[in-house]
Amino acid sequence: MTLTALIIDDEPLARQELLYLLQSAEGVEVLAQGTNGIEAVDLIRTLKPDVVFLDVQMPGLDGFAVLKKLLDKKAELPQVVFATAFDQYAVRAFEVNAVDYLLKPFDRKRVLKTIEKVRAKIASREESVGDARLDALMKLVETRTQPARPGSGKVIVRALGRLLLVDQREICYASIDGGAISVITRSVEGQSNCRTLEEFMDQLDPEAFWRAHRSFVVNIQHIREVVPWFKSSYQLRMDDPKKTEIPVSRAQTKRLRELFNL
Repeated sequence: MTLTALIIDDEPLARQELLYLLQSAEGVEVLAQGTNGIEAVDLIRTLKPDVVFLDVQMPGLDGFAVLKKLLDKKAELPQVVFATAFDQYAVRAFEVNAVDYLLKPFDRKRVLKTIEKVRAKIASREESVGDARLDALMKLVETRTQPARPGSGKVIVRALGRLLLVDQREICYASIDGGAISVITRSVEGQSNCRTLEEFMDQLDPEAFWRAHRSFVVNIQHIREVVPWFKSSYQLRMDDPKKTEIPVSRAQTKRLRELFNL
């Protein structure tokens, strides 16, 4: 049986990676790709795929809100596989009866296993998200759409004699040297007024930022590559213009392995 699929993700590299893996799997046809929740709703209603690979965190409508919107419109729902960089969303995914969830960066064997789960669920004619799950989904979306907690907006960065408001999502990493905290994005290099990295991290989303080393805080979404280093250690190559390499402390190696299934 050929499975028809949609890929919905606001990150181009994530879409390309998943597209490659799905195209290399036998019997899977990717009908289209979407970059946000609004496109997801339209594509699902129009194309009626067997399965949608749906990013959890997207601007506007996130993955859970997409399902709520479809339920509000009484649209027929496909099988759902959530994609995320954070495994804490796994529990939430299964609360809405998703077939599976995939952690970024994607692993080929894991993707193939997920495809088999989708086939099995379709063969058993189980519903993706039925009425019995509607209350749980509504409660979940309400929780996700509560007012943002401190640390989910913008931070002030001093650069070129100006005070810039920088969206946290744009921050690649921050480092401390001699008591000064440098903040690096793809387009701006500046300094924070904070005195310590602990103080700086209090402004940040703890689900997106990780203290990989005592001198470095990284945005998980901006890690380009995990580089094996000597004596079972690692470095992180970021996606800032300089492709900066950041050491991972030995104390954080376990967390690194948990994040990326190493």
